[in-house]
Amino acid sequence: MAQFTTLRAEVTGRIGRLTLDQPAKLNPLGTVPLREIAAAARWFDTTDAVVVVVTGEGRAFSSGFDLREFASGSDAADDATSGRDQADLGRRMADAMERMNALTIAAIKGPCVGGGVVLAGVCDLRIAADDTVFSIPEVDLGIPLAWGGIPRLVREIGPARTRELVLTCRPFDAVEAQTIGFVNRVVARADLEEVVDGMAEDIAAKAPSVVHATKRQVNAALENMASTGGSWADADVLSAALSDPEARGAARRYLADRAR
Repeated sequence: MAQFTTLRAEVTGRIGRLTLDQPAKLNPLGTVPLREIAAAARWFDTTDAVVVVVTGEGRAFSSGFDLREFASGSDAADDATSGRDQADLGRRMADAMERMNALTIAAIKGPCVGGGVVLAGVCDLRIAADDTVFSIPEVDLGIPLAWGGIPRLVREIGPARTRELVLTCRPFDAVEAQTIGFVNRVVARADLEEVVDGMAEDIAAKAPSVVHATKRQVNAALENMASTGGSWADADVLSAALSDPEARGAARRYLADRAR
């Protein structure tokens, strides 16, 4: 088992597990978790994992980009980290997950918000519990959906749905997510772990070279559909938003509303 502070990464046989482990905060994706997810993805490549299950501890998959850091303007990990470097951590996390050799299965439950949608989106397969609620609130907060989220959503659900969900910021449930093609299956919350584990065991029993080759071929086809090659530039726009007092104020109001 690799040692991290905000997540658990472990491998048993050919099956790995990456579990976001800040349940009291609904598993936010702040500076430290983003760095640790990228490091965990690289660590899994040194193991025998053929499949990695990605999930969140507690009732949520992930509450997304850590608005506490954004609202305060702080960098929880390193005060020397530049605003642009901090803004680019999400892209690096998403790229590391996408490039990981193992096939990834997202086991999604409860809130899956903003950056959490991006994290789920970089996984190869997505199984959602029937209590899952997705939302992409970035535009309401005065910041763009970065981390390569736009091209990845276009790949999965098409440009029209991407525009609607990103610009309206309206929540959508697991059934709608399956209907539009974002998740593969919807299952009862009580059955989520069993269903995902069964799928992981089935895929892990197949020839690793074939599983890896299939993942690479699909990713290559996706890159031709909507390239994420320019996603590094997202950091410039996001960095500007992170330094905008008006956007920070919107983040504080959003946090206050959620706390009520």
